[in-house]
Amino acid sequence: MRTIRSRTGVRTRLRTAAVALAAAATVAVSAVTGPVAAADTPIVPEFTDGQGLTRVTTATEVRSSTDFTLTVTTPELSGRHKIRIFLPSDYYSAPDKRWPVTYFLHGGAGNVDDAAAAPALHDDRMITVVPDGGLKSWYANWKMQNTALGAANWENFHLRQVVPFVDANLRTVADRDHRAVVGLSMGGFGALHYAQARPDLFGHVASLSGGIDFGLWEIRAVVLATELNLPNALCTASTSGSGAGCADYGPVVDSDAIFGSPYALFDDRIWNEVNPASPANLSKLADTGVTLYTGDRGLIDSRTAVATTNVKNRLDQLGIPSRFVNYGGGGSLSPQCNGEHNYGCWSAAFADYIPRLADAFAQAG
Repeated sequence: MRTIRSRTGVRTRLRTAAVALAAAATVAVSAVTGPVAAADTPIVPEFTDGQGLTRVTTATEVRSSTDFTLTVTTPELSGRHKIRIFLPSDYYSAPDKRWPVTYFLHGGAGNVDDAAAAPALHDDRMITVVPDGGLKSWYANWKMQNTALGAANWENFHLRQVVPFVDANLRTVADRDHRAVVGLSMGGFGALHYAQARPDLFGHVASLSGGIDFGLWEIRAVVLATELNLPNALCTASTSGSGAGCADYGPVVDSDAIFGSPYALFDDRIWNEVNPASPANLSKLADTGVTLYTGDRGLIDSRTAVATTNVKNRLDQLGIPSRFVNYGGGGSLSPQCNGEHNYGCWSAAFADYIPRLADAFAQAG
């Protein structure tokens, strides 16, 4: 495996970022421990394989007729992957009605059940789809496809497969004005990147505490720390090997696995091409509703605040409207929010954002 090529100072900053991740990592909230027994399973919509996705029908998890999880396989990714879906409460009683769709992208070391920690995501005015984003996918088609994780074309999985699969199987309004992509932390990067990569798909985007400026060494360091699973290694060492409360980013992969070398000296072309904060990429959001949230406390959100402010300022320079909420220490957002990198803040941010998104969907007709 190629080692990180850097000077001592860069290595120190990377390790600091890894410690920050370990300290701030949150435990994914899951509302289910496994599939419900067949006799107790409510009726859910019929899904047909297609768009490159094959369902693992024995692995479907049903919590209710409006909250269920599919498991699929695809040549784009190794292994099985979940897609959690929230339907409006009157999805079945209004059989002629079609619905806008919001895609929620979870953060690093998370999973589809993280959505349960933000109740606002299950809204009766829209369908919400939560696709698996892996422990450290960074919502990208990886440069290296031969790591311990195998095939890793996450962008293809989400944009070329999950979106058309949902439109083919559910009663959606299948146009950009009625489709949003939102995400937090790693998923905040994914949301902004996907909205820029496919403005034909998404008319609305929201990033919460997102790693959205690859021009900052701290943000690049966080990506490298997830590739090398440094947060888990350091956290485990500090808890006598118990691993309690540690964020686990899965098997160690090459430091260049996702976006190639992060160092200009060794060609950081891919990092620059996908950087959501670059003016070239931000210009692609000219006709997109953009919303940005961040706190500014703690080792992580103190940096996402810088990244998010950079994005906001560049959008202003380009004349592209956006809504920016820096809730600082969190008091203006919710008593449960301390301004740091956690669902106490993100849940409240979604409670603020989702009604606004629903209004935008309604205004689109």
